[in-house]
Amino acid sequence: VTTAVLMVGAAPLAYVLAYTRFPGKSLVEALIYLPMALPPTVTGFYLIILMGPKGWIGGVWQTFTGGSLLFTFLGITVASIIYSIPFAVQPMKAAFAKIDRRLLESACILGLSKRAVFLRVIIPNSLGGIAAAAVLVFLHSIGAFGVLLMVGGSIPGETKVASIAIYEA
Repeated sequence: VTTAVLMVGAAPLAYVLAYTRFPGKSLVEALIYLPMALPPTVTGFYLIILMGPKGWIGGVWQTFTGGSLLFTFLGITVASIIYSIPFAVQPMKAAFAKIDRRLLESACILGLSKRAVFLRVIIPNSLGGIAAAAVLVFLHSIGAFGVLLMVGGSIPGETKVASIAIYEA
C-alpha cells in the first residue's frame, strides 16, 4: 500500500521540488528528509505524538471521523508513508532534475499543457528514477519494524504487517 500511495503522491511533490523555487522550499525538503535522518525510535515517538488524539494528524482525523489512528491499519499505513517518503522523493527529484529543460520548453512551445508535459515528457524520461524509488520504498517498508511496531502495535488480526509477522515467526 505504501509503495502505491507514494508512487502517485511523491511524483508531483518531487516535480515541484525539482522545478520550482518558492519561499520555504528548504524547510519543506528538510521535513521530507527528516525521517531518514532520525533514528527509528525517535521517529516512532514523533509519529505517536502527531497521530495521537491531540496531535496534528490524529486531532484532525478524530474531528472528522471520531476514531483514532493509533493501533489501526490506517495508522500503520500513514506512519509507513511518512517514514518512507524520503526514499520516494529523492530518486524522483534527481531523475526529474536531469531532464534537459530545452526538452520541456520544446514541449510547451508545441502546445502541450503542463499536465501533458508531466505525463508525456517528464514521466517517460525519468522511469529509471521512478523505478528506483518504487524499489527503495518497497524494501524500506518491508524492513521498517520499530516505527510500525510503536505506532500500530501487534494486535493479532488487525495490525500485522510483514516485518512484524517475520519477527514473530
